[in-house]
Amino acid sequence: MSPMRDGLGVNAVIQARSSSTRLPGKVLRPLAGRSVLGWVVRAAASAPGVDQVVVATSDASDDDAVASEAERCGALVSRGPLDDVVARFGVALAQHPADAVIRLTADCPLVDPALIGRLATVWRAEPSLDYVSTTLVRTLPRGFDAELVRAEVLTEQVESASGPDREHVTSAIYRQPSPYSCTGVVVGPPAEDLRVTLDTAEDWELISAVVAELGDRPGEWRSVVSLLRSRPDLVALNAHVEQKKVGQ
Repeated sequence: MSPMRDGLGVNAVIQARSSSTRLPGKVLRPLAGRSVLGWVVRAAASAPGVDQVVVATSDASDDDAVASEAERCGALVSRGPLDDVVARFGVALAQHPADAVIRLTADCPLVDPALIGRLATVWRAEPSLDYVSTTLVRTLPRGFDAELVRAEVLTEQVESASGPDREHVTSAIYRQPSPYSCTGVVVGPPAEDLRVTLDTAEDWELISAVVAELGDRPGEWRSVVSLLRSRPDLVALNAHVEQKKVGQ
C-alpha cells in the first residue's frame, strides 16, 4: 500500500460487519494465524495500484471489535449505518477521498491482490470508465470478487439507490448498465462453478482445507483453482450452498 499519489487515487474499501446471519462473527474467525478480515486487508494492501485500505464497518457496538481488528491489521477505519451499506461507502469516501473505490467484502479471504491491482490498472488507463469488475462477466470462483467504481458514480449511488441496492452498493450499476461505462476482467479457463467465499459452515470447512494446503499467503486464483480441480472431495464440501440473491 502506497501513500496517496499525485493523479488518480484508488482506495480499496472493505465492507465488514460481525452480524452475519448465516455465520455470525465470520470476519473475525482465526484462519492460519490471522483473522479472516486480516487476510482481506493484507490482500488489498499488497495489491499494486491501491493507495489506501479502508475497512467500512457499522457504527453498532457489535462492530467495535471489527474496527479494532481493522486498525490492528493496519487499515484505516470508517463507520456508518449497519443496514445501509452504500451509505457506509459514502462515509468511507468522504473521510478518505479518492478518485475511485475498489469494493471488497471481508468474507473473501482468498481474494487475489493481482486481480485487485488489475482493476486499478484498467481504470487508470481509461479513467472515463464508471465501473470495472471481476463479476460483470463471471469467470472466476465466487470469492475472488472485486469491483471498482468511479467516485462520482459511487456518490450518485449513495444519493439515489433504493431498496436492495442500498445493501448491495453496485447492483443498480450492473443491473442497468446502459447509463454507465462498464467493463469486466475475465480469465480462462473459466472457473465460475467453484466457491471460496465464506457464508456458511461448509464454506469455512472448504476454505480451511484450501489454506491448509496452500499456506498462509495472499490468495492466488490460479493456485486455488488448480487445487480444487485436483480435489473434487474439497469442492463437494460446499457445492450445495446457494448464494443469497440480491434483495434477499
